[in-house]
Amino acid sequence: MTNRLTEFLNASYTAYQATENARQLLLENGFLPLSETEDWAFEVNGKYFVERNGSSLVAFTVGALDDFSFKIVASHTDSPALKLKENAVSLTGAYAKLNAETYGGGIWYSFFDRPLKIAGRVVVNEGGILKSENVASEYFVTVPSLAVHMNRGVNEGFSVNAQTDLQPLFALSENGETPDFLSGITEKEVVSYDLYLVNADMPYVFGRNGEFLASPRIDNLTSVCSSLEALTAHGESGGVCVAACLDNEEVGSQTLQGAGGDFLENVLRRIAYALKFDDNEYYKALAASFLISLDNAHAMHPNHPEKCDPTNKTTMGGGVVVKSHANKAYTTDALSSAVIKTIFKKAGVKYQTFFNRSDMRSGGTLGAISLSHAGILSADLGLAQLAMHSASECFAKADYEELLNGLTAYYSSNILFGENGVEIL
Repeated sequence: MTNRLTEFLNASYTAYQATENARQLLLENGFLPLSETEDWAFEVNGKYFVERNGSSLVAFTVGALDDFSFKIVASHTDSPALKLKENAVSLTGAYAKLNAETYGGGIWYSFFDRPLKIAGRVVVNEGGILKSENVASEYFVTVPSLAVHMNRGVNEGFSVNAQTDLQPLFALSENGETPDFLSGITEKEVVSYDLYLVNADMPYVFGRNGEFLASPRIDNLTSVCSSLEALTAHGESGGVCVAACLDNEEVGSQTLQGAGGDFLENVLRRIAYALKFDDNEYYKALAASFLISLDNAHAMHPNHPEKCDPTNKTTMGGGVVVKSHANKAYTTDALSSAVIKTIFKKAGVKYQTFFNRSDMRSGGTLGAISLSHAGILSADLGLAQLAMHSASECFAKADYEELLNGLTAYYSSNILFGENGVEIL
């Protein structure tokens, strides 16, 4: 497993830092930045990226255009966290707390008694110009548990109240004064902010043979990092290879910078326009394209194997997961699954299949949302992990290498749609 991933996980506290780090990775590999407010012009074999609102990014390479199409990998930059409200500081006696609300569907008890950083972005006023700046606190805060002596039934079950239980302690108040929590973040004039409380634990290796990695935000920064690493490493192939790293999946994606917005669709249209393809050729390209919706999958829990489908027990160390669902929580169908399996078999990439138990509700991904804006054959893939949406999650290191190899092989392949079927070269 590359050091790049652990560095990426450790430094990407929020979607804003994840996008900033993605930008740096791309610049180091010769990608050129574009702006949505300017005209675009490309060269064959060129490498480019564009950002939106500081928390989403779409990167792409332009290959040979004899068979114009897109090979897309879509992932998300956000993870469950606690988000600070305006007027965040409240006092309880001598204690200064921060008023936060939940972002996404986290396992909130896992956020207790951990070192939490305040991270995200602030909007500052510099000479009448509003500028966004990514920040992270120099200090930690924590959400303290109530002692067992004061909550005797805690081990029989604990219901977390988001308003009363998840308010972190960050300072002692002197003489009833309200401490400034921003003073350890920036000295500039802050107009507004998108700030989150995130687990500051560093990634660590565990297991008898060091086979596992635990870290905050594995869902879904492993997908972001692997898609970008594969995009920078893939061999020559036809068409346009795309890595779309989008925000707000954990809260439904219906935002300016989410899969439910028009960001990815606009980028695809503007690529076609800059390459001088008309609308008809653009729609033909979509029909000849493929999209991987890349988001992590549930591994079989060692203490609760009964939660798995009886014939599709996905395990850490079992390879890349191909996810399917009858009611289309995932986009995979027989044809898209066959395309992925064929690419992986040619490249020697291990894979396995995931289905929910039939009596359990499935989670969703950004794939189906993305396809509502651009109809493309698609499959849902992911890395098998445990403790999804916990403050600390884990996966098998070998699976990341399989995923990286699989994505690189995908980008390097030519997927040709013809009257007689689909050919993969």
